[in-house]
Amino acid sequence: MNYAIIGFGEIGQALAKAFARSGIEVSVATTRDPESFASAAAAIGPGVIPKTLAEAVKADIVFLAVRYESHRDIAKALPTWKGKTIIDVTNTYGVSPDEQGGQPSSKVVAQAFTGASLVKGFNHLVAAVLGQDPAVHGGRRVVFLASDDEGAAAEIGALAENLGFAPVNLGKLEEGGALVHARDNTWGPLIFQDLFKKEP
Repeated sequence: MNYAIIGFGEIGQALAKAFARSGIEVSVATTRDPESFASAAAAIGPGVIPKTLAEAVKADIVFLAVRYESHRDIAKALPTWKGKTIIDVTNTYGVSPDEQGGQPSSKVVAQAFTGASLVKGFNHLVAAVLGQDPAVHGGRRVVFLASDDEGAAAEIGALAENLGFAPVNLGKLEEGGALVHARDNTWGPLIFQDLFKKEP
């Protein structure tokens, strides 16, 4: 299993730090030349590998850590995403519901990534918090996951645990997923909630 993070802004770098802490190799890419962010990747850790977008999208599991408005451009990097799992880390605060056809934003993203399984996750924390070691306060920091594909949600839940987080599955995108979706100028009620699961 191999992993990639598309987008290397604050959220993308926070995710890369989680991989580096756990000793799991991850590719990172933007639409720019990898040389332009190679030093930032190297500063996080040797297992954070800058790649072109065309190279990075070959990964089995892809974190989509770009602006929501850019997701369709990223989706065009492959004719089909069959067999891959996309983790939608985007947020749509300030995006008109009309643009989403009344659907949760992750359903719109899923339609762009033809053939992929999609999990909404890792999007409810600000980058400065997401980038911290999740093992604190005698427990592990919670990340929320939502998906219409139970198998994909379980797969990403296992990855979240390997990265040191405590995954909480909220169920389907229309239901529990709505708790971590922004709609127009309203944040979902679980966004920014920094919660911890105590170790037994």
